[in-house]
Amino acid sequence: MTIDWTSFTPWSALTGGVIIGIAAAMLALLNGRVAGISGIVGGLLRPSFPDFTWRVAFVAGLLVAPILYATVATLPPIIVESGYPVLVIAGLLVGVGTRYGAGCTSGHGVCGLSRFSLRSVVATVVFMIAGFATVYVVRHVIGT
Repeated sequence: MTIDWTSFTPWSALTGGVIIGIAAAMLALLNGRVAGISGIVGGLLRPSFPDFTWRVAFVAGLLVAPILYATVATLPPIIVESGYPVLVIAGLLVGVGTRYGAGCTSGHGVCGLSRFSLRSVVATVVFMIAGFATVYVVRHVIGT
């Protein structure tokens, strides 16, 4: 994936971060839940009806928001430099990692760090190191 740095604006990034923070805080305060995407989607796979509605609404918001945004602004181009087999393997590895890590980057990195959770600090550091190591190996050792 290539980032078009000329299109990057700190204000849009800041706005997005604030919106994510507000959404995570609202879910925690109003619903008593952590906004970890893997846990929210996992809950949809084994539905429990009091929780099912807000989980569907949350995931629907993730899918509909970019579509609505595209009606008022031009989305930056997204270029994925890998084929489907690599993307499928990467997705499966992320899924396995979220199970072993008892949460995903959004649950630990956004919500856990804001609650000063030591477990989330460790998990986020491990996520980051694993990501850096993976990019290094794939780009510089394997050379793809």
